[in-house]
Amino acid sequence: MSEDSSRAGTGSTTTVITDEALRSMDVRSATDRTEKASRVGRRVSLSAVLRRGAYPVLLAGVALTGAASLHFRWEPGRLSILSVLAVVAYLALLERLIPYERRWHPDAREWAWYGCYFLLTMAGGAVAQFLVSSLVGVVAPPEPTLPRWAEIPLALLLGSLASYVIHRLGHTRPLLWRLHGVHHVPQKVNVANNGVSHILDVVLSQGVVQLTLAAAGFSHASLAVVSLFVVAQGYFVHANIDVRIGRLNHVFASPEQHRLHHSVDISEAGHYGSDLSLWDHAFGSFTWHPDRRPAAVGLSEPASFPATGDLLATFLHPLRRR
Repeated sequence: MSEDSSRAGTGSTTTVITDEALRSMDVRSATDRTEKASRVGRRVSLSAVLRRGAYPVLLAGVALTGAASLHFRWEPGRLSILSVLAVVAYLALLERLIPYERRWHPDAREWAWYGCYFLLTMAGGAVAQFLVSSLVGVVAPPEPTLPRWAEIPLALLLGSLASYVIHRLGHTRPLLWRLHGVHHVPQKVNVANNGVSHILDVVLSQGVVQLTLAAAGFSHASLAVVSLFVVAQGYFVHANIDVRIGRLNHVFASPEQHRLHHSVDISEAGHYGSDLSLWDHAFGSFTWHPDRRPAAVGLSEPASFPATGDLLATFLHPLRRR
């Protein structure tokens, strides 16, 4: 074999090997792209399922808990605490899986503030509501005067109306706003800062609702079941989760609506219902439409209230001379 022939043969062999390597690399690259696209697709699919399914799961959990509490006659106080912890844990997990706004995740310092508000509100609210609870126990009958299937929905409607009225007054009456405005100080909306409230605002709003329901004659057991739903809704609407409940927005309150309620733009900040949205429709404060986002959340005049982290100033704020 001549030298030229040998070179040609060697070159030919090298070319063949290079082409095979390139084809192999192309195959591996295509496989990697396919696997990456598949992983992205699974994540997108899971997110879509969570966005649509998160609320039905919450509703089913509340319904099953309520039914079990009636059947087994569970003690309402202990059940209320356990249900709050379960709801908060569920929503906090969803905030990590399908966040609406990642900037709204609380940092360690904010978790500490929110924890203080939660504990102080729970402890002080329990003491302050003792007389209210006693009165409710006296007024409300121990056994239902209506069938459960009728009493529970009626109690929910009436309680929701009372809550709507006192909440709207909290925004339109200056004295009440000095209490309720504390809740609107944070420039984020998430499940943790749902408890950022002035203790007197909590006592007033809960007292009005409970006394209204008791005066209407609803039984203790039915009120306990309604309370499970109302509390779960309160945390749900505050959750920083990118959920979609579609046409149910016209019946139930949702994070999609409640973010607008916290808007600094008063023209879009209706939605005073935190459980049902029916009363917002009835009284002209329903502003939501699909994909509507708040301009920004917080106070239009931030300097009018102490910072959330200034606990003492916050609780003394209603006493401050204006």
